[in-house]
Amino acid sequence: MQIDVFNGDADGLCALVQLRLARPTESHLVTGIKRDIQLLEKISVQPGDQLTVLDISLEKNRTALDQILAIGASIFYVDHHQAGDIPEHPNLITLIDTDPNICTSLLVNQYLQGKYLAWAVTAAYGDNLLAVAEKAAQPLGLSERQLNQLKTLGTCINYNGYGGSISDLHFAPDSLYRELASYVSPFDFMDDNTAIHQQLLGGYAEDMALALQIKPEYVTARIAVYILPDVAWSRRISGVFGNELANLHPGRAHAVLSVTGRGDYQISVRAPLTNNTGADELCSAFPTGGGRKSAAGINHLPVDQLATFITAFEQKYP
Repeated sequence: MQIDVFNGDADGLCALVQLRLARPTESHLVTGIKRDIQLLEKISVQPGDQLTVLDISLEKNRTALDQILAIGASIFYVDHHQAGDIPEHPNLITLIDTDPNICTSLLVNQYLQGKYLAWAVTAAYGDNLLAVAEKAAQPLGLSERQLNQLKTLGTCINYNGYGGSISDLHFAPDSLYRELASYVSPFDFMDDNTAIHQQLLGGYAEDMALALQIKPEYVTARIAVYILPDVAWSRRISGVFGNELANLHPGRAHAVLSVTGRGDYQISVRAPLTNNTGADELCSAFPTGGGRKSAAGINHLPVDQLATFITAFEQKYP
């Protein structure tokens, strides 16, 4: 059996779209909300099963990965998050690069030799790698309007992955993937599937307008901390709101906090665009934290540890 495991954000979805356009096959999909990254724990495999794993940290899935390999399944693993020690195993092929200017979809694009580049560009825009996306798009010869279309689509697909649960999202990530997967080009998707495209655009615009009214809880010249209200729109917008703040204030690091169903905080951290590193180290210092150098998060921070987090945040970006 083929099992496709992927992050529910733009990078994970667009990476799988590229691979399955190049290598069509029936597969069992395993995904979830953006922060649901320990996806390998959810899988029951048999000897001979083949897994494709996209855009989730190997380090966070290491125990389950070892167990799956021991059973006799084969894994193709592509990612740009913290990996830790990568095991050597005859049934494991990895394509992992943690450089802050790469994403999983761009790695897949390299692997496929640029066959579906527009989808990789869409994902890079969704990951807020704006300059990287624009440079990667040069072989496509797109107009400024077309680049903006890909930027908006990537942002909206990424936005759709955030939430405290699937019920917070406009579309479950596996359902959205199925809507995207049949289109060779994201432009074809936007032209043909207007209802879903417009719902993503409208939801993003409404939620961002609400977020931009929120004032920072704590702000200095180097960092800013925002606490969003305990409502569905704030959980949906938390990640892309962090990207928007980073673009508006490129010399400042940002943390956006949302209240979880457990009554603690979920945090999205964005490193300053002028110093695009350190977010993974900051978040990994907390038990449920992790991510990549430019953008990372903490799934559960107890409310009484907020001051501790802010102190660590300031020390990371003095």
